[in-house]
Amino acid sequence: MTNAPLSRTEARNVRNAHELETNLGWLDTITGTALGVLAVASGIYTYLGVSSLLDDNGALSIFAALAYSVAVSVGIFVFWSYMMKLLPVVRTAASRIGLFIAMLLGSGAIIAMSSWLNAAALAGAAAVEQHLAETVQDYQAALERADEIAQSGQSLVLDVARTRQSFQDLAEQEATGQLSGFAGQGAVFRLLRQKTDELASLEQQIADQQPRVEAAFAEGNAILSRMRALTVEQGPVEARSVLFSEEAVRLANVITQLRQLSVAPLVERAANDLKNSVVLPQLDGANQDTRDGQQATIDSVMTVLAQRADGLSAAASAVLSMEPPQDTTYTPLSSADAVIKYAGNFVPSWAGAIAIDLLPAVLVLIVTITQAAIRAGREGAATEDLLTLAELRAAVGAIRDMEQSLDQRHPPAPPVPLKEVDRKTPAE
Repeated sequence: MTNAPLSRTEARNVRNAHELETNLGWLDTITGTALGVLAVASGIYTYLGVSSLLDDNGALSIFAALAYSVAVSVGIFVFWSYMMKLLPVVRTAASRIGLFIAMLLGSGAIIAMSSWLNAAALAGAAAVEQHLAETVQDYQAALERADEIAQSGQSLVLDVARTRQSFQDLAEQEATGQLSGFAGQGAVFRLLRQKTDELASLEQQIADQQPRVEAAFAEGNAILSRMRALTVEQGPVEARSVLFSEEAVRLANVITQLRQLSVAPLVERAANDLKNSVVLPQLDGANQDTRDGQQATIDSVMTVLAQRADGLSAAASAVLSMEPPQDTTYTPLSSADAVIKYAGNFVPSWAGAIAIDLLPAVLVLIVTITQAAIRAGREGAATEDLLTLAELRAAVGAIRDMEQSLDQRHPPAPPVPLKEVDRKTPAE
């Protein structure tokens, strides 16, 4: 019984399947080389990434980094070779799902052991520079905040000066008799002068702090300038990081100094002393009416003194309640750690590092789809229908060779000659 001839569509599918198989066979000759090149390239960048993590630059560290990178290259090559050969040819859904899960797990392992190190090699120096730049911004914000608080404290000198001037004016009025009604420099005058002198001393202390605040802020800005220069300077980033760390320590000291130069605590204490630490002078009026007038005036002065002291204390408390500068400490990072911390800023580098390791996955999918197309094209065709003309000629030649071989091993028997059979004639 003979098979029915192929339809035109089936014949076209068979030819297409054969063409795909031919091309796939040619591509298979270069696939191993391509996988090897990708694995070696990944191993080189892995070596650079591992080297950046090792503190020691001796022979043992070099050997360790080289051994790790070789292991990564071999692992990548073997893993993708397995996937390339096995996943396209399995037919059951369970086998495909199992191998696909294995490919996902292997890809995750490759990323964990290689891709992040490749990213460190590609963008490690830039990531460390990014870390330095971010740290400079943090220190700048802290310096400016410390200076803002210090300058706010210095602005309290205006409140102190205004309070001092008010007591000084009252003292002058008392000297002419406009307060207690008795001219001269009596008990009320001495009390007013006492508080005026205290406020003048506080005002002078605040004024003396101004040059120190300005000098500390100028020094901090100079350090920041050197730190900014180190972030963009040419040369190995590791050496620059060491100098950057030294400058960061100096700047932290300047910020601490600025915080200590704030006069707000001093003004708050002086405001409390202004109303609580009062040395009342002895009443020196000539008669009781004069002394009574002085006492009444002193009581009024004490009321005004408490009000002004509360105003100064509130102004100082407002400065003290300002949010302090954020504590900033420079923490050196390796290139690998910096790439992970600032991964969002180096997406192209991460993409390239991962792509060089996972690009064979695309090839595996391509081969899998092609093999499925080949099987679909051959579906329903008999074995003899799948043979090409060259294969038929080869098959015919093989059959002839087999027949000749059989003839040589078992030659045919020679023909037997016919013998005449003597017949007896009947007796006459």
